[in-house]
Amino acid sequence: MTSHIVVDPITRIEGHLRIEAVLDDNNVVTKAYSAGTMFRGIELILKDRDPRDAGLLAMRICGVCTGVHYWTSIRAVEDAFGVTIPKNARLVRNLITGSLFIHDHPVHFYNLHALDFVDIVAAIGADPAKAVTTAYQYSNAPWNASVATYQAVQAKLTSLAKSSLGIFGNAYWGNPSYRLTPEESLVAASHYLDALNMQRTAAKMMAIFGGKNPHPQSIVVGGITSVEDIADPSRLGQFGTWLAEMTAFIERAYMPDLVMVGKAYADEALAGVGAGLGSYMAYGAGFELDDNPVGRAKTLFPSGVVLNRDLSTVLAFDQSKVTEDVTHSWYEGNTVLQPFDGITAPNYTGLAKQSNGIAYLKTDEKYSWIKAPTYDGNRVEVGPLARLIVGYASGNATIKSKVDSVLATAGFPITILFSTIGRTAARMVETLIIADAMAGWLNELEVNVAQGDLQTWTPFDFSQVSANAQGFGLSEAPRGSLGHWIKIRDGKIANYQAVVPTTWNGSPRDGQDRPGAFESALVGVKLAKIDEPLEILQTIHSFDPCLACAVHLVDARGRDLGTYQVIPSDGTCNVSN
Repeated sequence: MTSHIVVDPITRIEGHLRIEAVLDDNNVVTKAYSAGTMFRGIELILKDRDPRDAGLLAMRICGVCTGVHYWTSIRAVEDAFGVTIPKNARLVRNLITGSLFIHDHPVHFYNLHALDFVDIVAAIGADPAKAVTTAYQYSNAPWNASVATYQAVQAKLTSLAKSSLGIFGNAYWGNPSYRLTPEESLVAASHYLDALNMQRTAAKMMAIFGGKNPHPQSIVVGGITSVEDIADPSRLGQFGTWLAEMTAFIERAYMPDLVMVGKAYADEALAGVGAGLGSYMAYGAGFELDDNPVGRAKTLFPSGVVLNRDLSTVLAFDQSKVTEDVTHSWYEGNTVLQPFDGITAPNYTGLAKQSNGIAYLKTDEKYSWIKAPTYDGNRVEVGPLARLIVGYASGNATIKSKVDSVLATAGFPITILFSTIGRTAARMVETLIIADAMAGWLNELEVNVAQGDLQTWTPFDFSQVSANAQGFGLSEAPRGSLGHWIKIRDGKIANYQAVVPTTWNGSPRDGQDRPGAFESALVGVKLAKIDEPLEILQTIHSFDPCLACAVHLVDARGRDLGTYQVIPSDGTCNVSN
């Protein structure tokens, strides 16, 4: 007998995501449906604004990777205006972006994803001395590995357990799908706590050149404003010190822990559990390595498309082949439009109310606030795995050497990447690559400034370039390929569309009934216990979902909770329902 389960909300992500899955008699997922359950609408807010202000508003699309929307929006305006930024601006933008990545990826693994693999209750009963031995199995210099450290971690966990585990409550402890030994769980739990401290270091790195974190302020159309920061050797030196600290944590904690998890879940990974679509796309934009105009500059991660796991062929990327389908999305019509011509016209049609009191998605109709993007008619996955697959297939020397080195350390073939574990591992490998590159960019910046070059902005005449223009900005965000498209008429924004990484990965079916990346990856996943969908969380979290901020909410039975209007009056806010 088949079962239809609802996991809503998916926790430990940004935003609101609902997953519905149909299981066969063996608790194997045969169909899955992904629904973003809240509406964003920032594209509508941007209309009629000054394009130079677009970045400051667009960064509010997300509460996590705020900066990447900020500078992608600015890149779109620079493309429309034909502005090329100077060397110092390129290097500083790279360093700010890199800081975001080396902040975001470890936070994802430890604080959002690790508890899908790490049994906190089992860690409480581990032997601290054996845990030290375990840590040295995966690193010659493991991070914070000592009996005293692990005993202190156990004391914290035990204290939490006495209060129903606090932040670790309501989980699936003891589920048969946990594969780590108690000692391995203790090592990872220790690094979970360490990661909470380390993320402050990376956030401070972003603030040195960005002015603040989150929501940096120093990037403007034409360059950057952090002139005094690049001219101050102490600021550059402090950035380098923090970069070294983060790199050490990545190499001595993040990498060995990922290898440890990979070995524990090798059977599932080698079997391709969670592989999904098998087609990958990377814009490759951002992290420019030279001062040629955007689009002609060499980049750290190559652009391209790999279809059907064919590593022998990389198709060239062309932004004009990006389209969005709204057949199964809560928007008017069933059109397929290129983002320059995109329309954001909400049309919420609700859920299907059943006699059992549960509201199910109307999967034959519209069922998500996320649109369904395609590239040249193909459904594709984006993200760290896509970047590594495209880079590896392109023969990029940096990516090939790093991927081959990590795979050799773990003793795995490259085909293991086509899995849930492979997607998670790719994020770690990418972090290593970016941390190494950042050291080079910092040195390049120091040398350039020492030679007397303090230029940070390219002047432009707004009145001459803003009358009627259009442009697109592409970046690689931590979660995948991000694009902003803008049309400008009479100096104001006439149309604005953002296609975010989770638009690609978390989308519903398209007009041809082809699943999105989340939906495809869940097919074949087997649940040990139907009322504890741990394995669904493992696969969904491997994408690091980041659904956009929203303004519309429904409850589990499909009822509107309320419509609110905020009316300012005499400096106060009166809320009417």
